[in-house]
Amino acid sequence: MVQSVAWIVSLVFMLLIAGVFLFVAMNSTKRKEYEAIKKKWYKARTFYGITLVVLMLVVTIYTLRELPYNQPVYAKGQEPTIVDVEALQFGYKLSTREFKVGETIEFHVTSADVNHGFGIYDVDMNLIAQTQAMPEYTNKVFITFDHPGTYKILCLEYCGLGHHVMVDEITVTN
Repeated sequence: MVQSVAWIVSLVFMLLIAGVFLFVAMNSTKRKEYEAIKKKWYKARTFYGITLVVLMLVVTIYTLRELPYNQPVYAKGQEPTIVDVEALQFGYKLSTREFKVGETIEFHVTSADVNHGFGIYDVDMNLIAQTQAMPEYTNKVFITFDHPGTYKILCLEYCGLGHHVMVDEITVTN
């Protein structure tokens, strides 16, 4: 829904700009006193700018409220399963590849060579979790799998000629 609203708002503003451009182009042959025109369009530009800033603030606040900032990463009293992940050209080394539905996983992701991406995709190839794999640094990403299946891990950061073959899988069972 947010994408539809953004598309409609963008279309309205594009049409508004096209209308202003068309108006200026059609009236450019007429000779008028420049100061009056300049004063009038400074007001219009100011109104348009303020309207655009206010609209973008409203859209930003509306979309940011859906982010899970205050949600816990896993249930209270439940310890996550820690999985060490090392990315290297052109694959991943995972300490565990099989998980159960409802099990909270904490991936500790690092890299042995260059920056890599670590993206987990569900069976429909929707990105459900991601982080960066960086040399000499460990990023953590938490996930609780809700459905069984085979999940793909893809590199999201171009890492060399074999980047396209940097694919791995994990299995989630009931």
